Amino acid sequence: MNALRILPGLVLGLAVFAAADVRGEDRAPEPAEYRTRDYRAPTPAGLAGARVVSTAEAELLWQGGMAVFVDVMPHAPRPANLPPGTIWRDKPRLNIPGSIWLPDTGYGELAPVTEDYLRNNLKRATGGDRTKLLVIYCLRDCWMSWNAAKRTLSMGYTNVAWYPDGTDGWTDNLLPVVEAQPTPGPGN
Repeated sequence: MNALRILPGLVLGLAVFAAADVRGEDRAPEPAEYRTRDYRAPTPAGLAGARVVSTAEAELLWQGGMAVFVDVMPHAPRPANLPPGTIWRDKPRLNIPGSIWLPDTGYGELAPVTEDYLRNNLKRATGGDRTKLLVIYCLRDCWMSWNAAKRTLSMGYTNVAWYPDGTDGWTDNLLPVVEAQPTPGPGN
């Protein structure tokens, strides 16, 4: 009789354990090149040359002031075809306090001016120290952060952390966010 009471709990426990690994199974394989389309899709489990950080790890780095946090969420420009007199309101971007927001730097292909914008602002944020820890993020299942972290590595930065859960993971854990403005540069 006691075994019958334990069996449903055991089955439920095994189901929860098996489901916990489902996200890992749905991960995309790590490509050799930048992702150039379908940016909101499952991302790889890792990025060669970078460390992957969880929300708990990102929080510790943030609390300790041990890293530069770089938000790469795209910024929607004012549509060029809006009729005169139309009021345009930017959608607010809430990011991790203290971050720099370098929008549009996570696309698979960057115009030279956008790549320079990324390079110059990373240099400014790190004081030119390519060993300074950079935490690159966007949203969960967003290739923008993966691309930007990969590009940061290609620029010679050696201490790059990719935070794949981004502000979704951050806010899911009830951590603070602030309204952000893009770092001035091309198109913003």
